[in-house]
This record gives sequence, C-alpha cells and structure tokens, in this order.
Amino acid sequence: MNKSKNAVRLSPGEMELMKMLWEKGPLTLAEAHETFSDYGNPIAYPTMQTRLNRLAAKGLATKSDQRPALYQAVATQDQATEGYLGQILEKLTSGKVVPLMKHLITERSLTRDEVKELKKLLDVAEQKSRKGQ
Repeated sequence: MNKSKNAVRLSPGEMELMKMLWEKGPLTLAEAHETFSDYGNPIAYPTMQTRLNRLAAKGLATKSDQRPALYQAVATQDQATEGYLGQILEKLTSGKVVPLMKHLITERSLTRDEVKELKKLLDVAEQKSRKGQ
C-alpha cells in the first residue's frame, strides 16, 4: 500500500481533539476544556491539559509561549484522514482496496459527480500501473 510520508496516525481521542482544533482554531486550555463536550465525552481539566500537551509533544499541535497558551493544530485534516483510512484499510481488508471500494459502491448511492470523480481516479491509477509495469 502506498502511504504518504505526511500521513499521521491518530487515536480516536486524538482525532476528537484535533477535530476541535481544526474547526475552532487556536484555543486556550480553558476554551478547549469548555468546548470539548461538543466533540467527545467531557473530560477533567487536568486531563485536557495532558492530552493537549501530548499533541504538542508529538508535533501534531503547537503550544504558544504566551499566557494563557494557545493550542493550534499543525497536522492537517487531510494528513489525519489519510492515516486513519490507511489504518482502516489494513485492519479490514489487509490493505486490499477492491473489497473496500466494492462495499462503498454497492452499499451507497453515488451522485453523478462522485461517479465522475471515481472514474478520473481510476484512470490515474491505471496510468500509474502501466508506468510501473
């Protein structure tokens, strides 16, 4: 499976915190604690501080030097999505794309635009596979 070097793997709890930071922008610890109930189960203030500091230590978020400190996402939502989908693909289908695509296409209604986009993606994949032969 081709995985981008920029893909990041987040735990479900980290994903909740990052989603909050992506949507709300830079937040102080107090703002994050107050806002978090919209994104996950409420957690204690010290737990929020620990989790935000861990995100910063991993390089997924930054913590400013100002007081009160502001936490801001560094990793992008696209990087997290790529990493998360990669994990799912590995767990569910041992990295095989066809079973996942088959399920998504047969179990969901696709718009014309989605079908067009999928066709374009398949054309690109076909061109890449020809070059790789």
